[in-house]
Amino acid sequence: MTDSLTQRTKLLTLAGVLLALFLGSLDQTIVATALPRIVRDLHGLDRFTWVATAYLVASTALVPIYGKLADMYSRRTIEVTAVLVFLFGSALCGLAGEFGTLPLLGDGMSQLIIFRAIQGLGGAGLFAMAFIIIADLFPPAERGKYQGFVGATFGVSSVLGPFLGGLLTDHGDGLLPGVEGWRLVFYVNIPLGALALWFILSRMPALRPRGEQQPIDYLAALLLMLGLGPLVIALQLNKAVYGWASPITLGLFALALAALTLFVVRSRRAANPILDLTLFDNKVFRTANLALFLLGGAFLSIIIFEPLFMVNVLGTTATQAGVSLIPLSLGVVAGSMLAGQMVSRFGHYKRWMLGGGVVLMMGLSLLATMPDNVTYYQVLFYVVLCGLGLGPSMPLYTLAVQNAIEPRLLGQATSASQFFRQIGGAVAAAGLGAVLSISLAQALPAPTAAPVSLTQVSATEGSSLPPGPARVAGSPTPAIRAAFTHAISRIYLCTLLLVMAGWVATLFIPELPLRKSNAISQPVAVAAE
Repeated sequence: MTDSLTQRTKLLTLAGVLLALFLGSLDQTIVATALPRIVRDLHGLDRFTWVATAYLVASTALVPIYGKLADMYSRRTIEVTAVLVFLFGSALCGLAGEFGTLPLLGDGMSQLIIFRAIQGLGGAGLFAMAFIIIADLFPPAERGKYQGFVGATFGVSSVLGPFLGGLLTDHGDGLLPGVEGWRLVFYVNIPLGALALWFILSRMPALRPRGEQQPIDYLAALLLMLGLGPLVIALQLNKAVYGWASPITLGLFALALAALTLFVVRSRRAANPILDLTLFDNKVFRTANLALFLLGGAFLSIIIFEPLFMVNVLGTTATQAGVSLIPLSLGVVAGSMLAGQMVSRFGHYKRWMLGGGVVLMMGLSLLATMPDNVTYYQVLFYVVLCGLGLGPSMPLYTLAVQNAIEPRLLGQATSASQFFRQIGGAVAAAGLGAVLSISLAQALPAPTAAPVSLTQVSATEGSSLPPGPARVAGSPTPAIRAAFTHAISRIYLCTLLLVMAGWVATLFIPELPLRKSNAISQPVAVAAE
């Protein structure tokens, strides 16, 4: 029982898990700043978006499977496996193109895309296992303040990532003999990962689930990946090339629908399903995950479209636009930590969910009504409000789900929450990208509309565009400023409507008393050997 573990052991385990999570969250931001150099060196401009898409597809599709494995085997074993796969993928990414074109792997850019998918296979576990292991270590009544560190980890990594990526890319050439600086963006994961592994292997208990274990349903796992992979790819395709009604997009959606339908049928009949569908009978599980799905696009809409506003309306540099996101991260850290501490102290979580939603809606309302003469620092204030509102969403919705389900289903329920958040973000970002394209096409004169059409944004493209496509050449003209102001106002209005719907869904989440013990069906805490 983890109740028998000392507080020191729990905190050292938490440190290792958060360090592993930091690897995954840092990777999502550090690569974006290196991408222009990667594209130049590997000659892959036509495929640059797939560097992020490959990671996203793999990491999204594997999240539910990690949750199931965590309910079957030692949590420590699954966490170590995820870290090792992630580090293996990182090392391969750093080597992409070093040996020229390779059989089956293609040229350097193709190699990088394949290796990023391998990274994503490990990254999925880093995210899913963090919440699962924290839930094992601390009962719901105490868990909020520790899950608040998860939000803080995301916030810190989103600040450090772009700066560290730019620093290594621009000044890292020669730090390792014969190694380009952009490769260090991937190699830097290895020493950090080694430290995380030391904490996990030496300090973390095994956390083995109780009860008889049955073999995993491999057919269901295959159907799930066949459904989620095409779904995410369809959402991420550049809609300027492959429209929503194009044969490729429709074919991917059809494949996803067929595979996911078969997955549901299989899961209803399986003795040991990947995702126990009886979870959806739980009202907390249903409503909290609906809210997470609707809220999933809020964070992405800010980090993707706020820099576009800064560059194309206020005329800032790309660096200034990137710096303008730091207040968002600081707000997320503060909101996450504050909400977690308050829930652990007073035992009520729903009021903090609703309060955070109100603050987020205030921030989005201000972003949606920005005139083209708004000041840089006014935008920073609006972004801080959004961060403060978003902060409680990451730990508290997951806490509500974990508190409401049987502990034996902890892994499945927790990973499902992460999955719904990710899919919601992908769907929202794809839809908001379409809003941007349509709005700009309507507002800009024909000579200007062509280059701007390259700003088609998706969850991956928006965070990894090389300098240039997201900005019209030269200082923004009055027409361009007006067009982007109108387009981004529409985007934040749509985001506000999604958040309002998520807030309404939150109203229907039953607030259950937080359990003070993990004793029921808790994993056995076998000390680290």
